[in-house]
Amino acid sequence: MNEMKFERFNFKPFIIEAVKEFGFYEPTEIQERMIPAVLKGESAIGQSQTGTGKTHSYVLPILQKIEPSRQEVQAIITAPTRELANQIYHEVLKVTDHCSEGEEITARLFIGGTDKQRTIEKLKKQPQVVVGTPGRINDLVKEQALFVHTAEILVVDEADLMLDMGFIEDVDQVAARMPEKLQMLVFSATIPEKLKPFLKKYMENPKYVHIEPKQATAANIEHWLLPSRHRNKVNLVYEALSSFNPYLSIVFTNTKKKADEVADGLISKGLKVGRIHGDLNPRERKKMMKQILDLEFQYIVATDLAARGIDIKGISHVINYELPTDLDFYIHRVGRTARAGFSGIALTVYETSDEDSLNRLEKMGIEFQHKDLQKGEWASLENRNKRKNRQRQTDDIDKKASSLVKKPKKVKPGYKKKMKWEMDKIKKRERRIKRK
Repeated sequence: MNEMKFERFNFKPFIIEAVKEFGFYEPTEIQERMIPAVLKGESAIGQSQTGTGKTHSYVLPILQKIEPSRQEVQAIITAPTRELANQIYHEVLKVTDHCSEGEEITARLFIGGTDKQRTIEKLKKQPQVVVGTPGRINDLVKEQALFVHTAEILVVDEADLMLDMGFIEDVDQVAARMPEKLQMLVFSATIPEKLKPFLKKYMENPKYVHIEPKQATAANIEHWLLPSRHRNKVNLVYEALSSFNPYLSIVFTNTKKKADEVADGLISKGLKVGRIHGDLNPRERKKMMKQILDLEFQYIVATDLAARGIDIKGISHVINYELPTDLDFYIHRVGRTARAGFSGIALTVYETSDEDSLNRLEKMGIEFQHKDLQKGEWASLENRNKRKNRQRQTDDIDKKASSLVKKPKKVKPGYKKKMKWEMDKIKKRERRIKRK
């Protein structure tokens, strides 16, 4: 039976029912290691890449620990973006929907872009599980509308992104009002140095769970490289999308301005394109996410905000219009495809100035296929490193040959010719060895 592997955690029946409905067969590695720690009340840091089942590694044990008879805040889950907070909240609801009568667990979502006054009015009854963005949760705490001093569990999801977006201070202010014996669960793809003082402040000897990626990215992603070669990049992306005819594709850019430029360019060519970036107001963003989830768009143009935490089902192709400056974001971007056992293609349109970044990605274990697109047809190109390697080998052989052939002390007529002949002989021998 599917749920049997989760039963050893002694979850309550409503959680086992939810797990069965999710179709989970066995815990992922992070769930296997994190769930017992959360149930024991340990503070923990979970470091894992996107798509590893991280959300359920804390949602399931937290809901196990909630006491339905205590109508007060018992757990707070923070996320850096509204979309991610919304997604976590809906995962919580999918589990709490299975609660039996009289044992219901109340959960509420608090994010920016919603009417704060109406939220405050509704807080006469405190929820048991709070999910939201740190800024809005902190606002409600300062307004003395949300009482966090009763909550003993705090989750900080996507902590490195929290740091980048400047939200750690809000999390700190919320944590400072919580009990001294606080169980803190921090999840992050990376643990930057600047995050460590915050972790030290609230966590004493936390359990550290690092899930090493078996590969930098999922095994069933194909990584393609397309050289721009001074061609119009919007036209290239349009041609690539037309040839792929994807189920759903995301095109990533580094800035909001570039996202609009690419989206407008693709729209002008007749494609129906959605866009996700920070300049959309809350209502536009909510509407856009609904349209995307309802599969109204086959193409989405997005900035990296969408690369973290947003789980859009069925993305078959990811296109990097440009490489991110932080190469970790390459992993997050392409992690949007090939989820749940499906395959996917990640295409990067690159310029010669990207060579250094591509070399670094290759060192991270990513194997690229070099392609070109001519009149809608894909053709394989020679590996971009082949020419460089050949040149390097030639240089090495030249150096070795000249070091082995010494200029004679007494120079006789024709010595240059003789030296050249000696060097050519050594070079031929070295090339033969290399070929073998």
